[in-house]
Amino acid sequence: MKFRVERDVLADAVAWTARTLPTRPSVPVLVGVLLDAGEFDGRQQVRLAGFDYEVSTQAAVDVEVDEPGQVLVPGKLLAEITRNLPPQVVEVATDGPKVVVSCGSAKFTLTTMPVEDYPTLPEMPGVSGTVGSDAFAAAVSQVAVAAGRDDTLPMLTGVRVEIEGETITLASTDRYRLAVRELTWKPENPELSAVALVPAKTLHDTAKSLTSGAEVSVALSSGDGGEGMIGFEGGGRRTTTRLLDGEFPKYRALLPDSFNTVAEVSRSEFVEAVKRVSLVAERNTPLRLAFSQGRLVLEAGTGEDAQAVEVLEADLDGEDIQIAFNSGFLLDGLGAIGTDVARLHFTTSTKPAILTGKPAEEGAPAQYRYLIMPVRLSG
Repeated sequence: MKFRVERDVLADAVAWTARTLPTRPSVPVLVGVLLDAGEFDGRQQVRLAGFDYEVSTQAAVDVEVDEPGQVLVPGKLLAEITRNLPPQVVEVATDGPKVVVSCGSAKFTLTTMPVEDYPTLPEMPGVSGTVGSDAFAAAVSQVAVAAGRDDTLPMLTGVRVEIEGETITLASTDRYRLAVRELTWKPENPELSAVALVPAKTLHDTAKSLTSGAEVSVALSSGDGGEGMIGFEGGGRRTTTRLLDGEFPKYRALLPDSFNTVAEVSRSEFVEAVKRVSLVAERNTPLRLAFSQGRLVLEAGTGEDAQAVEVLEADLDGEDIQIAFNSGFLLDGLGAIGTDVARLHFTTSTKPAILTGKPAEEGAPAQYRYLIMPVRLSG
């Protein structure tokens, strides 16, 4: 095998392919990236692949191929090397059982692993539809923030993807907050109805890394439980991941449909005030909020501990309310809404609150909702 390609093109493709490789693999060859150079669909390309039996990554880049061939090399090491090469043309060539990477005056020799021991990559399911890559990445980041990180509850570490016709609904929860986002897409079949539970970290990393193309193709296989698979493709990159098994909470029942109080606050001012006031909050102690007409009082700290108070302007529609939240969870929601004005919807001080952005047109439904559980105050 022998091919030549620009450093940045190769470094990006290797880094993307190697990003999900395991550090402690069940089989040694799984630390490798498979390089396959040749002519594909009339173009000279090198195709790169990584796989850990859960997630597969594949990238294709145009190169000048002198000798077609396949080789398996340590992926993380190759990513480090290509990232640090000088900005010139890179030549990658096999030399017996080794691979030589040359760029300018730099030269690296890597040992190879047996290609025949590498597992067969999963087939991409049939394409279910396409969605704008930037919109998809933004929506996934809004929802992934609320996903659980406790692997003993795997169903809460995922994002539930619900497809109904032209609408995709994404939802995640860690039991203390819930994020829901709706977006439109172009399904292959307008009657399509499907549900998948996708690992949140994989979905977030993938959506963020596929914005180089205008659209992302979503491909969903209809396997049962954990045997199902979802694939994403865009900008010459493709990834698949197994779906999570388990029953996702019936989250729609948690979303209130009527409120006693709605408050609006400048999002940037609210974020800065929460950061400042929570400096005195001990770990896991709540941030207290008191909403009244025209103002919001933020407080943290009690008794003989350090205390902080700050007052902001706020528009209030409805009854005054005092409520307390985990400040980190509140900041996550404020960071995700994506509008200049934060709108908070309350029923009572002990019931979940809903945080949304202020829609551009009054009365329009919120595409993104962030439910946050209040912290009960003692005394």
